Amino acid sequence: MTFAKLNLTGTGLGLLFTMTLASAACATTEPPKELVDAREAYIRSEKGKAPTYNPAGLHEAKVQLDKAEAMFEDDPSSDATRDEAYIALRHVERAEVEASTMEWTQRQEKAKVAATQAQAKGLQKAQTDLASAREQLQTEKLAREAAEAKSKDMLAKLAAANAAAVKEEPRGTVITLAGGVLFASNKATLLAGAQNSLGQIAEAIKTQEDKRILIEGHTDSRGSDATNQQLSKARADAVASFFITQGVPPDRITTAGLASSRPVADNNTSEGRANNRRVEIVIQQGESK
Repeated sequence: MTFAKLNLTGTGLGLLFTMTLASAACATTEPPKELVDAREAYIRSEKGKAPTYNPAGLHEAKVQLDKAEAMFEDDPSSDATRDEAYIALRHVERAEVEASTMEWTQRQEKAKVAATQAQAKGLQKAQTDLASAREQLQTEKLAREAAEAKSKDMLAKLAAANAAAVKEEPRGTVITLAGGVLFASNKATLLAGAQNSLGQIAEAIKTQEDKRILIEGHTDSRGSDATNQQLSKARADAVASFFITQGVPPDRITTAGLASSRPVADNNTSEGRANNRRVEIVIQQGESK
């Protein structure tokens, strides 16, 4: 009985000694290069794009690496260990390549979405700006039409009161005032009674802010050309100065002295000469600027 026990004990000690030697052999065996490369590649991949863009591929590589590690534990020097480690390395590399591809694809898709959104936003803004511009043009058109209607109403009232003659010509609306109504004979100072009529005309002019104003002075044929030129220009300037005091911007006004160069009646009669002595105020066609 004691002998049997000694034999059993001896057998256990022998088995323990054999396992210890095997474990020590495994512990002292260097892992093959393929396994080392696979380990390093996996660690590098864990810190890269794969966990974010290709976690499934990285997991597959980890399963294969674990398989190679287990085989190394079982048989450190076998060719099968190197083969499995090589396969694990290829799985890691494939996971990294797929991660890079997925990242690029996602960036492209985001860029397309951003471009589409920007284009839609730009189109919407363009449509909004166009609608706003159209609305503004319509508002300006209505305001211009209202101003012109008001101006024509004022001018019609002047014509009805025989204070001025108003007519439409290709160059614009022409308002004619007799020289005797505005000035004393051979003078360029406005008469007190002339300011009422000119004040109404100034109001009509101010309602048409986009129009230029031409003021022409005319005389009859009596006197020298030089004298008539000077007098006609001075009278045109006097009307312009009055308009400016009434709020008409000076940069909209141009004056001209035409002396007797454009008669509208016969200078051989007193009536004709009276008609030729006049000031014409032209509200010109087109915009002032």
